[in-house]
Amino acid sequence: MNDVKPILDYMQDHMQKAITHLESELVKIRAGKASPSMLDGVLVDYYGSMTPLSQVANINTPEARTIVIQPWEKSLIKAIEKAIIDSNLGLTPANDGLLIRISVPPLSEERRKDLVKRAKAEGEHAKVGIRNLRRDANENIKKAQKSGLPEDVAKEAEAKTQKITDDYIAKVDKHLEAKEKEIMTV
Repeated sequence: MNDVKPILDYMQDHMQKAITHLESELVKIRAGKASPSMLDGVLVDYYGSMTPLSQVANINTPEARTIVIQPWEKSLIKAIEKAIIDSNLGLTPANDGLLIRISVPPLSEERRKDLVKRAKAEGEHAKVGIRNLRRDANENIKKAQKSGLPEDVAKEAEAKTQKITDDYIAKVDKHLEAKEKEIMTV
């Protein structure tokens, strides 16, 4: 089993990274309450280079349904506004010359369903990544078998690979279930 341990460790490590990535993507899907993390994926054109919004402005949530963005340079207001509109988050920025305010509207039933679909799509990406890691691990086990790994050890390793994969797919499902519940709770 010693020859396959690095294969299984690598697979498990990368499956955990897929779960971590899924968690970070699910945080960006809003569930009706304003949060600075909703704007994590927004990139602003900062003197010709695309820069994360959080690196060019302060982002606060003074109330449950309001996000306030204070650019570090006044000249960035238009660029930030454009970046938010272009990000397809369904948010409408309002600028008063100094600050940008975003009112987070309560979610309609249709919008909630769209967000659930988006969450499920992220979950499917994670599952595909996990399954690809399983396939790669099984291919590496087969290569090791050709290089002299006993057949029973290879079979055991493949069974372990499947068990680990099932565990990680279950984790994805658990995250999706929690996010769907969060989104659909009015």
